[in-house]
Amino acid sequence: MSRLAALFRRFRIVKEHVGTDHLGNKYFFIPEQKTWTGRSVRSRRSVEAVNPKEFEYLEGSIPSEWDAWIRGRRKTPPTVEELLQNERYREQVKLRAQEAEQRDLALQSQEYEEGLVARPAQTLIKGHASATHYAPAQMGEEPVSTANTFQPGSWSPPGGDNPKK
Repeated sequence: MSRLAALFRRFRIVKEHVGTDHLGNKYFFIPEQKTWTGRSVRSRRSVEAVNPKEFEYLEGSIPSEWDAWIRGRRKTPPTVEELLQNERYREQVKLRAQEAEQRDLALQSQEYEEGLVARPAQTLIKGHASATHYAPAQMGEEPVSTANTFQPGSWSPPGGDNPKK
């Protein structure tokens, strides 16, 4: 049988099915082979995606455990038990993060009520973010900007007369 398999491998690529994930992607191991010309081809790992079209690929279409196996960061493919355990762990982390966020929001509101922390100022900015001045320039006698936000022409001296008369 091994002679037949070796002969078959010379003319055709043999894939060994390693596993399938919960999304339906199939994972294969292609052992090191020799071509019919005698050239050696190194072993590879590959995936046949459920959505073979590139534009249909979504982030998370390949589980991280299988991705690590394909990229060679782990030697053995993940087991079903390992995948389920990691999924449960991810769900626990999400729940803990939600609980921590709720506790933090409750603590913040308590600190705001007690006056320990000032509430953040709500600002309404109009205009484009890359503009140095957001509102239309208004000419007046009082300066409207200073230091880093100074805009030339935003302030005119009192009286409005030209001093070079």
